[in-house]
Amino acid sequence: MGQAETLAVGTSERGEVHLRRRADGALELRVNGVFVMDDQETRSEELLATAALEVYDATSAGLTVLVGGLGLGYTVRALLHDPRVGTILVAEIEADLVEWMRSGLIPSVLDDPRVIVEVGDVREIVAARAGRGLDGILLDVDNGPDFLVYDGNSAIYQPGFLRTCEAALRPGGVLTVWSSSASDHLAQAMAATYDESTVRPVPVELQGRDETYYVYQGQASS
Repeated sequence: MGQAETLAVGTSERGEVHLRRRADGALELRVNGVFVMDDQETRSEELLATAALEVYDATSAGLTVLVGGLGLGYTVRALLHDPRVGTILVAEIEADLVEWMRSGLIPSVLDDPRVIVEVGDVREIVAARAGRGLDGILLDVDNGPDFLVYDGNSAIYQPGFLRTCEAALRPGGVLTVWSSSASDHLAQAMAATYDESTVRPVPVELQGRDETYYVYQGQASS
């Protein structure tokens, strides 16, 4: 096996973001040495989008959803394939990642007029939309609450921020959270915050290994 090729490195007060081309040809994103995602296994990112829209029927139109974490764009791309989606707000804390996509280092989803990107902390961006009637919030900013990209992200999975998300959702809107592992704490926090909450396991193959990822959902009160 050859060595991975580093395509770009971004630095901030949070550390380093690496965009790499692996020897197997996959595009890979790492933050502070932690694997975040690649473009070889994207089913969980796509399921995140699908699950977030399941509560809406085929006649729905002009839905507004907020995606926390741009990544390599696969969740946003899946949302764009759904004609019911009118606006996608993307909260991405790493400005370099946004620039790499705009420059073409990462296949872009940002040239679609339905996509609006805001660089900043997802907690602040969601809080600023309290009462704004989002139809969905999708969070994919870590490998889950037990494998954080940044230590400060632990607050994202606590009841306080989960309630902030509910305040930004319209009645019946859905918060959908991705995790690379099962988390009893997150399941309990979601159940305590939302009248209806579910956990869905997602079997995937990751670099030749069978893994199970998880999608957590909570629906705002009608």
